[in-house]
Amino acid sequence: MGRAVAILASLGMIAVLAAVLRPADLLGSAPQAQDWRALPAEVRVVDGETLLLGERVLRLYGVAAPARRQFCAVGADWGRMAANELASLVRDRAVECRIQGQDRFGRALGSCRAGGVEINASLVAAGWATVDEQALPSLIPIEAAARATARGIWAQPPC
Repeated sequence: MGRAVAILASLGMIAVLAAVLRPADLLGSAPQAQDWRALPAEVRVVDGETLLLGERVLRLYGVAAPARRQFCAVGADWGRMAANELASLVRDRAVECRIQGQDRFGRALGSCRAGGVEINASLVAAGWATVDEQALPSLIPIEAAARATARGIWAQPPC
């Protein structure tokens, strides 16, 4: 009888934990909607579209920057240049992001601000990221202006 009570208690505890802790919480996946903040000392640039905010990985929502070591012009590492642009946007600034889901690798997707500047739009305006037209249609005119004025990746012929 004591063993049956122990088993029932264990099953009850598992049910409670399953109800309270969702699998996404247990696996460390990004929540669907949440605000993340990081102090300047906690912000690291991974590449032209990815930040580390403390221990959390965040990919900028709705934009795509060149990959690291993507050379599209003689001697021009567009991926490094895009990462440098992102680094200049976050340098010595706290970063605030609104998480809007996660990508296929489980990384948080977010729109971010640093020092009052919208990072996603700024990368597009500087010509170092393209826009996912379905995700952020409001940035389409900003990308068009970067193309028209030959900024960033638009300064060279396509790869």
